Amino acid sequence: MAKLVSLRWTKVAADKIRVGVLFGGRSSEHEISLRSALTVMTAMDPARYEVVPIGIDRDGRWYLEHDALKVLADTTPHLRALSAGDTQVTLLPHHDSRALVSAPNSAHAAEPAIVQTLDVVFPVLHGTFGEDGTVQGLLELAGMPYVGAGVLGSAIGMDKDVQKRLLSAARVPVVKYFALAHADYNTSHQTLAARPAKALRYPLFVKPNALGSSVGVHKVKRPAELRAALDDAFQYDRKVLLEAACIGRELECAVLGNDRPEASIPGEIVVKGNHEFYSYESKYIDPDGAATEIPAKVPRGVANRIRKIAVEAFKALSLRGMARVDFLLSRDLRRIYVNEVNTIPGFTSISMYPKLWEATGVPLPKLIDRLIELALEDHQQRSGLKFTYLPTPQT
Repeated sequence: MAKLVSLRWTKVAADKIRVGVLFGGRSSEHEISLRSALTVMTAMDPARYEVVPIGIDRDGRWYLEHDALKVLADTTPHLRALSAGDTQVTLLPHHDSRALVSAPNSAHAAEPAIVQTLDVVFPVLHGTFGEDGTVQGLLELAGMPYVGAGVLGSAIGMDKDVQKRLLSAARVPVVKYFALAHADYNTSHQTLAARPAKALRYPLFVKPNALGSSVGVHKVKRPAELRAALDDAFQYDRKVLLEAACIGRELECAVLGNDRPEASIPGEIVVKGNHEFYSYESKYIDPDGAATEIPAKVPRGVANRIRKIAVEAFKALSLRGMARVDFLLSRDLRRIYVNEVNTIPGFTSISMYPKLWEATGVPLPKLIDRLIELALEDHQQRSGLKFTYLPTPQT
């Protein structure tokens, strides 16, 4: 049996905030999470924060990473997955408080012992099992403050189908699309896929319903390409979207806040080389695959409209903390669509979310300060809510 030690949530130091940074994970975006975590932890002010790095490997095991910056610096340039650390971690209740429990990799049994406490958790996890509400639910059960959207907002932000339904209900513009379940596709893929594709017209996009970083996304130009695109997308999800293409430009806007969110100036993604859209390869593999223009070269009225819609989308999806709202803009600038909303946007050196806020006047260290403040603020407000009900005895 391994020795158990716990990391409890409680404020222990007036001068420093102890931040548990979660990174890695079981998602196909594992490697991107490592890059984001390196950026976040490097930008944290050591005079203000004590960082507790917690890596999650591809098998879902949690480890304390005592030399995290070196590990990540060695790993991220090569897009390698995280290897096991020295001390395994899991989340369990501890007495009357909420505890993050760790177990050193040892064959010697021992009783539980407290080794550290946490003030707040910063999940730098992208995709499945990190951005979809699962980790957020775990932290809620433990009573730990954490950065970013809650369980509901995270789940909605990950599920593009549900996300688009809610945005449409709130009159936030989205492109026409169809959702296709794997079970239906297996029954009659020719009919169920061909009919909506014909209605959307080619070219169109095929993408997994609940994934990010453009993994499994295909631009389909003709009917003969549809089957292969769907087969690939269904490797990553049991539901796939077919979306109408908006021929024009791709813009992004960053949102920050809880009850009163604010939007950054918008920026534009300019895809280069032989890439036809902002794919995984153009983002992370090809150093010349894409460029950013911040601020986006659009009229002030268009920029203001994008910022307004970004905040509307943030509120419609019950988000808090942060989100990056991705837009499609027609060539004539008349049609603006929300492509998708990301509740844990990238924090890599090329990521738009921190770049957009820096251009808006909030540099990365200040952005991290604000995100942690928002997490603690939200936790404090919700801690005052009642979770039990005692009816007044009738006389």
